[in-house]
Formats: sequence, C-alpha cells, structure tokens
Amino acid sequence: MITGMHGMFYSSQATELREFLRDKMQLPAYDVGGGWLIFDLPKADLGVHPTNFPGSPDSGTHYLSFCTDDIETTVREMRERGVEFLDEITEQRYGLVIHLEMPGGINVEIYQPAYGRDKPV
Repeated sequence: MITGMHGMFYSSQATELREFLRDKMQLPAYDVGGGWLIFDLPKADLGVHPTNFPGSPDSGTHYLSFCTDDIETTVREMRERGVEFLDEITEQRYGLVIHLEMPGGINVEIYQPAYGRDKPV
C-alpha cells in the first residue's frame, strides 16, 4: 500500500531553496545531515492532466503546487517574509491560485482547492 509521496527539486541554488522552503514557506523540516533538509508535508494529492488542449505542456512534464486552506492569509504572511509573487490571486475551475519563483528558477503554484479534498470518489 502506498502511504505517501516523496518529491524532489533539483536546483542550482539548493541551499537557498532549502532555506526558502524552511524560512519563507515555513515548512517543517528534518535535517538528515550536512544541512540536507527533508520537508514534512501534511497532505498530498495527485492530478493527471491531458496534453491535448491549447497551452498544455509536453507529456512527461511535472508540476508542483502547494495547497492552503486560506490563500489570502498565506500570501499576506509570505509577502511579510519577503516572498515576491509572479502574479495575483486568480480564480480557476479547481480553486484560487497564485504563482511564485523559488531559488534556482523553480516556479510553483500555491492554491486553495475548490474541491473537497476529504471526499474521494
């Protein structure tokens, strides 16, 4: 049985990215030695999207979003910690979203889901 998911970022600014995730995004972390941090994320879900619509990336592309229950508060608090966003909060079919670039040129999305994460099919 699958009990979780482990993701990985490859970054030309690994130390800065670890510090960003720990200090700016305030993700809880475990130091596994040598300053290598593993971040403990409380929830995960996984989507699979088709590539046959305008603007979709090539097959094999991976994308990461961080979820929040209150995007307005999360964005305000992150801005107070010095985080700059690439756009403003917008409403999409699946929820409220905003984007940012992390150290190493890694773009991610923060979103507040519009669907019931606690109600699987």
